[in-house]
Amino acid sequence: MSELPNENVPEPINLDAHRARRDDTSQPETDSAGVAVPLSAGEVERMDTAYEVALDDTDPGAGKVLVPVDTPGLAVPVTPGERLPIIPVHLLPQNLRATVRRAVARSGHVAAFHAVRSPWYGAKLTWFAGRGFARLVRNQLAWWWVPNSFALEQKAADGNELKEWEKIHRELKRTRLWRGGVLAAQNIGLAVSAPIALNSAPPAAVALAGAGLVAAAAHYGRPAGQTLVGTAVVAPRFRKLNSDIVLRAYYAAGLGKPDKTDQEVRFGSQMSRDARNTGSQVLVDLPYGKGWSDVSGSREKIASGLDVHVNQVFLTPDKTSSRRHTLFVADRDPLAVPVGRTSLLDCKRRSIWKAFVIGRDERDAPVKLSLMWNSLLVGAQPRKGKTYFARLLALYAALDPNVRLIVVDGKNSPDWLAFKKVAYRIVFGTHPNPNTDDPIETFRAILDEILAHIDHVNSILTTLPVELCPEGKLTEELHNDPRYPDLHVLVLVMEEFQVYFETEDQAVNKEIAAKLSRIQAVGPSAGVIIESSSQKPSGVGAGDVARLFNRYRDNHTLRFALKCGNRVVSEAILGGDAYQEGFDAATLPVGDEYRGVGYLYGASDATPTVRTELADATDADKILTAARVLRERLGLLSGMAAGEEMQRASRDVLADILTVMGADTAAHWDTIAGRLADQMPEQYDGTTPDAISAQARGLNVSSVNVKRDGATRKGAKADDIRAAINRRAGTTG
Repeated sequence: MSELPNENVPEPINLDAHRARRDDTSQPETDSAGVAVPLSAGEVERMDTAYEVALDDTDPGAGKVLVPVDTPGLAVPVTPGERLPIIPVHLLPQNLRATVRRAVARSGHVAAFHAVRSPWYGAKLTWFAGRGFARLVRNQLAWWWVPNSFALEQKAADGNELKEWEKIHRELKRTRLWRGGVLAAQNIGLAVSAPIALNSAPPAAVALAGAGLVAAAAHYGRPAGQTLVGTAVVAPRFRKLNSDIVLRAYYAAGLGKPDKTDQEVRFGSQMSRDARNTGSQVLVDLPYGKGWSDVSGSREKIASGLDVHVNQVFLTPDKTSSRRHTLFVADRDPLAVPVGRTSLLDCKRRSIWKAFVIGRDERDAPVKLSLMWNSLLVGAQPRKGKTYFARLLALYAALDPNVRLIVVDGKNSPDWLAFKKVAYRIVFGTHPNPNTDDPIETFRAILDEILAHIDHVNSILTTLPVELCPEGKLTEELHNDPRYPDLHVLVLVMEEFQVYFETEDQAVNKEIAAKLSRIQAVGPSAGVIIESSSQKPSGVGAGDVARLFNRYRDNHTLRFALKCGNRVVSEAILGGDAYQEGFDAATLPVGDEYRGVGYLYGASDATPTVRTELADATDADKILTAARVLRERLGLLSGMAAGEEMQRASRDVLADILTVMGADTAAHWDTIAGRLADQMPEQYDGTTPDAISAQARGLNVSSVNVKRDGATRKGAKADDIRAAINRRAGTTG
């Protein structure tokens, strides 16, 4: 918000003095209510049109204004049904002079404001009137010539319908002849009547009529959204910071002592408006010995000292010093301002390799998020916007036709049903339901498929020249190259993923936990992206399952926490470091207007408070419909979306051996057999080293001497297993 020129800025109101007088209970009640107190004329004007209020300046004047009767001792409660005064208070005899003075001053300001700008208004009026006249002539000519007439004749001509064309042509000629006559009569009438009216009518009437016609033409010709005159008084009011207000707030919060030189709060910059003109900011230096943890825990006290709501106060640490930070005070609560509907509604093609806007931060700056090479954990209480945000990211991935999207909805809700249009694989719930016959078995098959995909992608990448694969991992060029249909990005989206760690079968829980952890560890280089959301990010499972769950949760590179129930849940989502830095999702505001507000942690050095864009069920369906059409046009629709039925495949022993070998380059057969029995007991419980060796050798994997842990025994090399997989797939490796 821009300020008025200095000569027009009225004197600031001394509200502290007002409050002191108002709260002075030593005065008799009958003498305090409605008493006129001295104020300057500038203060009187300020109370009517002031929108930047310096609360701590003292400048009593000589004018008079009524003090509101709102002190505890003097307040008179207003009850429903109470009769309003017949004559408004501001029109009572004792108040009439001040009321008239304020009205005259306001009207004078508005008149002077527009008088100064009158030459510009005249130029705009002339330009708009010219545009209006040209638009009127153009529209009349278009009406005379009959809009779309050429299209009608051309359609008949294209269809070789001569009779229809002649009929249309005759009808158009008759219509144009009649409309031409109407316009000719109009113009002749104007040509005859205008001179007569100019000569016979009084000059005042002619001037008035001319002004009306010009005004009408200007209104008709003005561009959409533009007005002729500006606004003389700006309505929104906001807190204008000064050094005294800030120092008062920090000292009241216990962050320094003004009477001790070494404990003074100082400033590292001047007070200024932020670049988007949404608030005021200043760089603050705390006393030596005070740091970020001190100020981050005092945000509410600082807000109280500034006399604003805590949602308007934002603190950002500074990299140059632990005792330095930026204080930003928004004009109004920015988190309660909705961002609006998602930009994905344009339904244009997107690239998973590009960062995209997910919302806006507390300063109304766009917040972008890149999904590539990252895994994202989303957590919140129910009905705080968690599913909407997770779905927004999945919608973005769906608009990249080369992405294979896998959706696993643990809560079996309608929120994800529309993704059947594009999902390569999709699972609903944990128990048989109309959407998925056997969810757990299907999910296990999907995990095996993802692991096999990772191994297959890595085996292809190892065969590519450095020019195509310079860093040994998937690239955007390979992802979009039709010569490599298997080198695509795979996005796994899991809603309420914790339910798959708490099935009725502990062995299945352990298997799922182990495979998800492995996918998370080795998947990024192969282009596998994981997005997990949960309202229960801790206390899941027991024993190894709990350990694997915590490892899986903690290894997400990005975190987004919306409103949480308590600090423990917030820490489980954001991590302990985030809380130490002052980010606690349990302190986020409550209310419908704050749905979709959360902390984005790990995406950059800053941790913005994000107001996410919205895509409701209707918007999601529209976007997914467009995504499906795009995939069909490019021949990239596959998996369940293309009608392929997924069957639980027989065990691929080579892929399973690679899975349990992990990062080992080689392992003994007894070690491999033990890991298989431990991690996949439903398939390999009771297996022996000889049995595993025989199966592997039957698939052309050599049994070689392996020296591990000081012992040399028969085993297998990971490279030999990958080579066998490549030969079986028909690729060289």
